[in-house]
Amino acid sequence: MFGKWIQRHYDCSVNSIEFQGQAHCPSKIVCVGRNYVDHIAELGNEVPDSMVIFMKPNSAINSALFAGNTESHHYEAELCFLVEKGAFAGIGFGIDLTRRKLQSRLKEKGLPWERSKAFDGSAVFSEFVPVPPTESRVSFSLEINQRIVQQADASLMIHSPATILEEIGSFMSLEDGDIVMTGTPKGVGVIQSGDQFTGRVHVDEREVIVENWVAQ
Repeated sequence: MFGKWIQRHYDCSVNSIEFQGQAHCPSKIVCVGRNYVDHIAELGNEVPDSMVIFMKPNSAINSALFAGNTESHHYEAELCFLVEKGAFAGIGFGIDLTRRKLQSRLKEKGLPWERSKAFDGSAVFSEFVPVPPTESRVSFSLEINQRIVQQADASLMIHSPATILEEIGSFMSLEDGDIVMTGTPKGVGVIQSGDQFTGRVHVDEREVIVENWVAQ
């Protein structure tokens, strides 16, 4: 039955994320595309009539950030949520890695995006912290080599986190530990080996997450 949460316990020998000092093993990552107007314009896309949703598997989760071998990867910084008991319990910073040239070819042919979005190692996350009260102002930013390249406030989303959770629940069951990525603002670009990435999440001007990676 759609819209139900499922409580299961996974062997955390599979890929996991950290929340409140414990490892959580997502069965899947549900991603929202085209959720910021400026990013839609940046890539020359049209504003969709309905929410764009795609998936990444558990094997996409990685603690390292890779620039890519045969094709360069693009970074997309996103505000992310961890699911527990059908609600958003944790909040974190994520980087959606994209093979942009491949994605463009697939889009031109009207084909699914998974080959360009769901490959192994294509989702990098910070630790997760408890979700703040609903009235809080939540913002996030990505710095590369100490220069801010992406930043946004959650209020700029076309679809709010609450709306995203409701829409996903209308056709899909979310399990404890699943992650929802809510889309990226403008400023995406190519990952270069050796670049220093810093992701930050602020709640009411208070920094609650800061995570660093060096692209490999």
